[in-house]
Amino acid sequence: MSSLLIRTAFIYAVFVSSLCAPQAHAELRVANLFGDHMVLQQNQPIRVWGWAEPGSKVTVDLTSSDDESTATANVNQDGKWLTEFKPRKAEGKKLSLSIHSGNERIKFDDILMGEVWICSGQSNMEWRVTQAANPQEEISKANHPMIRFYDVPKHVKQNKPQEDAQENEWKLCSPETIGGFSAVGYYFGRRLQQELDLPIGLIGTNCGGQRIEPFTPPTGFEQVPELADYVKDLESGKFKGGATQIYNGMVAGLTPFSVQGAIWYQGESNAGDGLRYNFLKEALVKGWRSVFKNENLSFYWVQLADFGRGHTGQPAGGGWGPVREGQRRALRIPNTGMAVIIDIGAEKDIHPKNKQDVGGRLAQLALVKNYGRENMEACGPLYRSHQIDGNQIRIQFDHVGKGLMVAEKGGPHFMDPVHPTPNNTLTEFSIQDAEGNWHWAKAKIDGDSVVVTSDAVSEPKNVRFAYDSYPKINLYNRNGLPASPFSTTD
Repeated sequence: MSSLLIRTAFIYAVFVSSLCAPQAHAELRVANLFGDHMVLQQNQPIRVWGWAEPGSKVTVDLTSSDDESTATANVNQDGKWLTEFKPRKAEGKKLSLSIHSGNERIKFDDILMGEVWICSGQSNMEWRVTQAANPQEEISKANHPMIRFYDVPKHVKQNKPQEDAQENEWKLCSPETIGGFSAVGYYFGRRLQQELDLPIGLIGTNCGGQRIEPFTPPTGFEQVPELADYVKDLESGKFKGGATQIYNGMVAGLTPFSVQGAIWYQGESNAGDGLRYNFLKEALVKGWRSVFKNENLSFYWVQLADFGRGHTGQPAGGGWGPVREGQRRALRIPNTGMAVIIDIGAEKDIHPKNKQDVGGRLAQLALVKNYGRENMEACGPLYRSHQIDGNQIRIQFDHVGKGLMVAEKGGPHFMDPVHPTPNNTLTEFSIQDAEGNWHWAKAKIDGDSVVVTSDAVSEPKNVRFAYDSYPKINLYNRNGLPASPFSTTD
């Protein structure tokens, strides 16, 4: 019997009011996230939780063909229970999970240990495989039973954290199932599975057109001094914009499930916040690390793609430039990374179709940072420092990899491989004079750095690269990854 049918008998209890309004649950139930075909995170505590008769005892068995582990839990006065198994390695064995209390019993089969990632954000993360580039071809070859996914099905906002995730089933990736799942999430998981040869679990929880604040638990805001005004407004009940409500309705019920990390694609709705997105991202990351009980939770996000709305075409830039800079500066947070996609956007489409490169670049971050791949570079060049020498500014980068190059990416939806264009000059650099005015600049690669000058500026002060909504960049590393936009201004 499927996990969905098992839970039907207990449907009246699925949508409980909140953690702050406990209810007794007379019948044995396990959190909706658990089910047949699920993936459990290897090498981390295995937490299992649910509800039963207050004061009763629950026994949980985790069983493979040659091993059995048992854990028990006492049900508290609110009818809740939680137990924990020691970490296990992914060894390819299929597991069964049995939960029983008195004469009641629930069992799930075909469970694997592997790597579990949350896929979250607004519409560009939610964008389905059917909506992305080459859907028919991609769906027809999506036979990957070692990729399993659980999708939070509805856009739900709540004023208080929900006890349980929305009801759904874990699905095996196949041409029949993958079309409606996040394209970025799928292409991320596909590359990980192919490179690691391990089971990959993907948990999708997305809500289009939303700011970052609704995804953030209160504890996140509390951990960022620069957001003291948010905390004050939350405490007074005056906060506008639905802060924490998506977390309450679509994320809280997933905790404290053990996961390796999260991938995140959001920012369009916060574009007007500019550099402050730096601190909003910090609140999200720290908040999720708290609620998932993992201070080392990996968190990788997508920097906004190039898009025509708000493009200034001026050397000072503007538009989406500041929010991308806020995303870049948030990399100061440990165990984070950023996939740069400034070369694959669309001037008139806020949902660029090339999700294959987005997912692939996110996966490359994880392969290097989480899985020790030494034969690849985690990302494209990231601004590190600069020196002013006379009338020129020299810029140093991290993640130069095999070296810097002038290159371009073309083809339908910019899906062709990056190819060098050594005869072209670097684009999208501007330089600031002593009076604060910005001028277009000449830039050239010099070893592992870039030297920027302008005939109009004798005493340069700062430099910017691709600091606008729709820049057309051509600076890459020789690993084929684009340089991130940046500004050296305070």
